[in-house]
Amino acid sequence: MTYLSRLLVACCLVLGLSVVAPIADAQINPTQQSVSEDALFEALGTGGTVAGRTTIPDPAAGALIKPENRSWAVLQGSTLYTLSIVAVVGMIVLLTLFYVIRGKIRIDSGFAGRTIQRFNWVERFAHWTLASTFIILALTGLNLIIGRGVIMPIIGENAFGTLSAWGKIAHNYLAWPFMAALVMIFLLWVIHNVPNKLDLEWIKQGGGLLKKGVHPPARKFNAGQKVIFWAVVLGGAGLSYTGVMLLFPAWAGTPADWQFYQTIHALIAAALSAIVIAHIYIGSVGMEGAFDAMGSGEVDENWAKEHHALWVEEVKTSQARNSAQVQTPAE
Repeated sequence: MTYLSRLLVACCLVLGLSVVAPIADAQINPTQQSVSEDALFEALGTGGTVAGRTTIPDPAAGALIKPENRSWAVLQGSTLYTLSIVAVVGMIVLLTLFYVIRGKIRIDSGFAGRTIQRFNWVERFAHWTLASTFIILALTGLNLIIGRGVIMPIIGENAFGTLSAWGKIAHNYLAWPFMAALVMIFLLWVIHNVPNKLDLEWIKQGGGLLKKGVHPPARKFNAGQKVIFWAVVLGGAGLSYTGVMLLFPAWAGTPADWQFYQTIHALIAAALSAIVIAHIYIGSVGMEGAFDAMGSGEVDENWAKEHHALWVEEVKTSQARNSAQVQTPAE
């Protein structure tokens, strides 16, 4: 073979390889397909989902763009954002006005200097566990709704990111002691919080909160406290159920179901936060002697007579009966 012939064969081989190479690539990537911009807009316009492929068990993780999520995103960024701020700030403003107009609710007859046990240590433990966990859950949850617009501009992106990361951990884990304490207070106090006719009279007189010297009779829990109790129990149950669905998305069902639970969770949290703020006000700066009930468990006798007169009578009667039984000699 001459030199010219060898050169011709080499050129043919190079040309042949350049033609075969794309065919080989096509065989290695048989599903490779370019997606045009028109195809993407067509999918979005018909309510479809732009999705890729994933190797993990959850096929929903491959969804890149889902048009129906836009309405949920708008709900988070506008409606829930506004409602959360109105619920919390609005209640604080109302309570401030009430304090300015009515002032602190004093014990009209003054402190007696004698105390009566209102709550034992088990009841106080359940209350403070529920209260402390709810406050942290409320703050960390509120941060997810309004934090980006309210907190981040103040503390910066880095600090906000760290705060939110730790807040998420706290929110996920403190939910469990919150639920346990919720069950405890239900079992401890449900018998005292059954509504009755006496509550109507308490409501008619405004619970004695609006006028000085007015003290409608009440047992261990008055009508206002019963409202707080059932709001916390039912609202807490709603938060617990929807919260578990958020923690375990597979149990929630479809992504739309998860979004529904998240929305209900946020709405209940906003309403319950406003109610708890009012409860905190009455139990601290709003009413003289009220904090002792959950502080030491012992309340002043005059305070108890003014706000829970029938309960005091029941306690006195029980104490007298027990004392008589101890003094009576056995036959």
